[in-house]
Amino acid sequence: MTGTGNNAGATSAGSIRAGRTDDTTVAVGVPRLLRVPAALALALVALPIVGLLLRTEFTRLPELLSSQASLHALRLSLTTASLSTLACIVLGVPLAVVLARAAGNLGALLRTIVLLPLVLPPVVGGLALLYLLGVNGFLGYLLDVVAGARVPFTTAAVVLAQTFVAMPFLVISLEGSLRARDENYERVAATLGARPWTVFTRVTCPLLLPALVSGTVLCFARALGEFGATITFAGSLQGVTRTLPLEVYAQAESDIDSAIALSLLLIVIAIVVIGVARPRSLRGRA
Repeated sequence: MTGTGNNAGATSAGSIRAGRTDDTTVAVGVPRLLRVPAALALALVALPIVGLLLRTEFTRLPELLSSQASLHALRLSLTTASLSTLACIVLGVPLAVVLARAAGNLGALLRTIVLLPLVLPPVVGGLALLYLLGVNGFLGYLLDVVAGARVPFTTAAVVLAQTFVAMPFLVISLEGSLRARDENYERVAATLGARPWTVFTRVTCPLLLPALVSGTVLCFARALGEFGATITFAGSLQGVTRTLPLEVYAQAESDIDSAIALSLLLIVIAIVVIGVARPRSLRGRA
């Protein structure tokens, strides 16, 4: 009897620890005190978009979005955001690996530098780029003298500004995944004689794929919406540096209907990008 009672008690305790009662899974509910703040947070995000929709003249959308200025801005935004996202992947993946394996003061210093674009006002980032690569900047002066090349107020400046503000999103996503991963797979591969590059490409990269997808989406979305660093470092030249956010700003002063139409276009693009990439990220976690 005692043994039977102990077994029953152990089974009951195990069920409680597993979150089950009588082999029935119990869902954890949301406390009522959290529902009101959650609803307010959702309203804070959703209601401004609703206000934008209520102000939109949908019958004029095709006309507003097919203007030459809008098409130029859309083409430039998609091109520069794609290029800057590619640059973030090429530069950010190695940086994330270094950060994940760096320890001590060096790791803390590197991480602080990488996170700076997240906390700095974008205008400050644009100004910093201008005084690095501008004619009066030490690197920009060398480029001008040696190669006769000027970066500010060009399409290349747009790509650099977008990369500057977007890359931390990818690095943070990948570094977190690298720190949380199981290193046993990499150790086994190294024990079997695989070179570091082989371990990285055949073992580490496949494990990082879900984080890479989500980080890439964040990079693209951030680059697509970049404004402050771009207008400071690249200006607002139609067909050259005026991306969609800059076109929205320019149109808001003269044609508010065009500004609203372009704003809706940015929202739709963001929803499509997240909707396409999010299921892949979830499948990677499953």
